[in-house]
Amino acid sequence: MQRRQFLKRGFVLPVALSVPQSASASSASPSSSASPSFPATRHPDSEEYEPLGRVPLEGAAEAVVGDDGDTVYVAATTGFATVDVSDPTDPTVLADEHGLSVDGESLLQILDVKVDGDLLIVPGPANRSSDSLFHGFLRYDVSDPADPELVGEPYETGYHIHNCYLDGDLLYVVQNDPEENPLVVFDVGGDDAAEIGRWSLLDHEPGWADVDWLARYLHDVYVHDDVAYLAHWNAGTYLLDVSDPSDPEYISHVADTDLEEQRGIDDEDARLGLPGNDHYAAVDETGDLLAVGREAWATGGDEPDGPGGIDLYDVSDPADPAFRASIAAPRAADERYYGPLWTTAHNFELRDGELYAAWYQGGVTIHDVSEPSEPVELASWRDPETAGFWTARVADPGEVFVASSTEAIPHGETDGALYTFPIRAGEQPDQPSLTDLAELDLEPARETDENDDAGDDDAEDDDETADGEPNGSERDDGSADGTSSASSDDGSSAVDPIPGFTAPAGAAGVGGGVALLEGVRRRRKTRETDGGEISDDQDRS
Repeated sequence: MQRRQFLKRGFVLPVALSVPQSASASSASPSSSASPSFPATRHPDSEEYEPLGRVPLEGAAEAVVGDDGDTVYVAATTGFATVDVSDPTDPTVLADEHGLSVDGESLLQILDVKVDGDLLIVPGPANRSSDSLFHGFLRYDVSDPADPELVGEPYETGYHIHNCYLDGDLLYVVQNDPEENPLVVFDVGGDDAAEIGRWSLLDHEPGWADVDWLARYLHDVYVHDDVAYLAHWNAGTYLLDVSDPSDPEYISHVADTDLEEQRGIDDEDARLGLPGNDHYAAVDETGDLLAVGREAWATGGDEPDGPGGIDLYDVSDPADPAFRASIAAPRAADERYYGPLWTTAHNFELRDGELYAAWYQGGVTIHDVSEPSEPVELASWRDPETAGFWTARVADPGEVFVASSTEAIPHGETDGALYTFPIRAGEQPDQPSLTDLAELDLEPARETDENDDAGDDDAEDDDETADGEPNGSERDDGSADGTSSASSDDGSSAVDPIPGFTAPAGAAGVGGGVALLEGVRRRRKTRETDGGEISDDQDRS
């Protein structure tokens, strides 16, 4: 295959880019282990490392790779896109499905998609939103990725869906409501989707009802070999036996905080800062190595205070997880939620002894985790002024991975796009600093309230943490322009932020915490193009 021959020669095409518990015997915690935390360590014999290709994708969020390894499916806020990456130097959009609706009700905040075989799931909205929006998921036949076809009836859930996971005919959905916030299992193999099972943290450990629901928020789910991995924010990551999907059963969990500690916290910033913040969890193809990403920001509180990293666990015995090591996030001058640089962990993939990870403006990295207690960074690339990476996924094992960039970092000017990268060791030439805002032409964070300190924009090295506290309130409505309001599930006005996502700076909060990427697009500064100017309310081609 031409792609393989090109990559194996080791050349990098000079592509012109526009972006140059409680704790128990069945739980494990990094703080209870003597294993060290590893900073980024460059490969000693690295070559220059750059992207292979890039294609702009407005509203890009999560990306997943089809079984063929050549097609990438990208959530795009008001719809989704399919992209051909068979030639990684020239990724090409096959289908651009924006403006989805069901019986006149828009489906917005589409920040996740999942694919298995010829079936694509499109869920939304990602956060609590206006009742006028469709809440649920759509199914598409993508046997022809260039012509996706809606199949079956849209399934209306009545609640927002932050994330989901598709395993054959089984769809695992996080039911994001303030009451139970359970995992729900659907059979989506027939003409009509049907709920067949559910599991709630509150049924397993009722004491978590004493804690604000956003502190125990079920953010994501991953399934492998009849085990589901639930990222439950400050409650930790839970392992469930789903061999009988109608009756999921608890196996164990890992956490670095516990119920009693969470009961004693009423500070909203606790949702934004460490410890806790289990945002995404996944295992490798063997099911023996678990990675847990902690999306977090500096709050000006006690240590640890800064961007969240990725913890590695040995789960060869799922009933007895063992912590192995932590991979630290890239450090920045100002690490608050409303700071100009987000470098916390986001989504990732474990494959063939390597970890492919996205760190927003901290870039993308490849780590050798074949020895989980001693992870080694092999490659990294970033362009913090224009790229804020949401996820990293293997497309062609051993050859190519893809990474989506989001345009909705609150204080950033990052662009929506899909990148392709080589899978090999390497070092980015003249890698941009994350500690010199002047060099990056980024503005300091705006002040959000009287408790939001100015921060330290002059951090001298990657080990220094900026001061200050992020403001976690932001709007989560259903309007494309970010102007409408919504009510909480119980009909009251909702002001609590849901952690784990990006939000436009200055948005006022509806519980759900993250405003639409589409709203960001419409409020972006006027940009000059060859043919003139694009105003705030015009589409970009």
